[in-house]
Amino acid sequence: MHFSLYPAGLAALVVVMAAGTPANAQASASVATPGQVTFTKDVAPILQEKCQTCHRSGGVAPMSLLTYQQTKAYAKVIKQRVTSRTMPPWFIDKTVGIQHFANDISLSDAQIATIAKWVDEGSPQGDMKDMPAAKTFDDNDGWRLAQVYGRAPDLIIQGPDYTAKANFQDQWNRPVTVIQGINGPRWVRAVEMRPVGTDSRKVFHHILANLYQDETGAPSPEVAAPKDVAERGGDGGLLMEWAIGKNYDIYRDGTAKLLMPGAKIRWEYHTHSTTKDVTGHPELGVYLYPEGYTPHYRTFLTSLSAFGRNAEDTSGLDIPPNSIQVSEGFHVLEAPARLENFQAHMHLRGQAMEMEAILPNGKDEVLSYLPDFNFMWMTNYIYADDAAPVLPKGTIVKITAWHNNTSAWPSNPDPNQWVGYGDRTVDEMAHAWVNITYMSQADYDSWAAQHNVSTPKE
Repeated sequence: MHFSLYPAGLAALVVVMAAGTPANAQASASVATPGQVTFTKDVAPILQEKCQTCHRSGGVAPMSLLTYQQTKAYAKVIKQRVTSRTMPPWFIDKTVGIQHFANDISLSDAQIATIAKWVDEGSPQGDMKDMPAAKTFDDNDGWRLAQVYGRAPDLIIQGPDYTAKANFQDQWNRPVTVIQGINGPRWVRAVEMRPVGTDSRKVFHHILANLYQDETGAPSPEVAAPKDVAERGGDGGLLMEWAIGKNYDIYRDGTAKLLMPGAKIRWEYHTHSTTKDVTGHPELGVYLYPEGYTPHYRTFLTSLSAFGRNAEDTSGLDIPPNSIQVSEGFHVLEAPARLENFQAHMHLRGQAMEMEAILPNGKDEVLSYLPDFNFMWMTNYIYADDAAPVLPKGTIVKITAWHNNTSAWPSNPDPNQWVGYGDRTVDEMAHAWVNITYMSQADYDSWAAQHNVSTPKE
């Protein structure tokens, strides 16, 4: 859970109120009666599972929730955020589409009810013998994927510092960094990106790491992508995008991206302004497969727009004042493919996004629906291994976006303005970032047979 977006004044008020509570009242609140929900037995395990990765000393959240005293100070705030499902930042619709995710940080209905009941009953501490052992964190300088791989990244690529000017319009910077330490072709198994510098997370809207490299003589995975797809990705493609809520990509076993000697990262920094100058830079952590490894597939991070077939066609995004506008984009899979994730990208007027698969037999399946897009959290929903959709050649992936340009939408800066496509935060976008892994027809036929799925005929 992450409470950094809660109004600072109200959070401070909660702390002051807790600090000003009479000692005898605090003591009585810490003593549980039979049948009560307690921190030590009921709440602490939830925090360890879903919250403490961020809410701890050295984490990205603004307060720690490791101890009873730390958590009780924010009890009422926590209840409000979890019951409204604004925290943890997990906004996918749980009633339609795919529901199994590798990075699911959401709370179950039972967990939410437990936290709410604990707060309503006075936030008792409970018996310390019920307190679970403290969770340990192998930080490796704060890399989240260190928890997965037990070590720091194999490569750490730094972009140059950039200063976002105070009280200024949106700013962009596109520097280039040459990747060091790659002496031969290497396959990438995971990447993580983060902004570095005091207050840098407050000013970076997103950071792109575009990979430029000469792939002459590059090794191929066991199963090559379709020729036209491979040609489009021949310069390396987009290696990673960072935004609040999207920190890393883990490629499925046997799936990878390629780094070649002499490769370069062309960064794109998009920054907002605050009331002071803020200087920061990105770091990209790269986890590699062992030398000599050959993956089965190569995956491609792809922008699927909701208003045309490609990023150059922006004419379909036209949002009149005081209106709710719906736009659609259609993308044909040129080979069988597995979609690895769903990440909606819109700006301040973005309200909802849906990804559907229209199969060659005409059947329409909703894959994921995001009913309440939150511009402050570009959450990446990574499908679990057994849930990622595997789709036949000729499938149309349909992306639908809803933009709310009315005064009813909380983040709308001005409902009386016409809005079109643009890079500025006050402009709009509508696309889904999806890692697409193309496969051979033979691999798809084998998968379909194992899962009792009929194979479309040519």
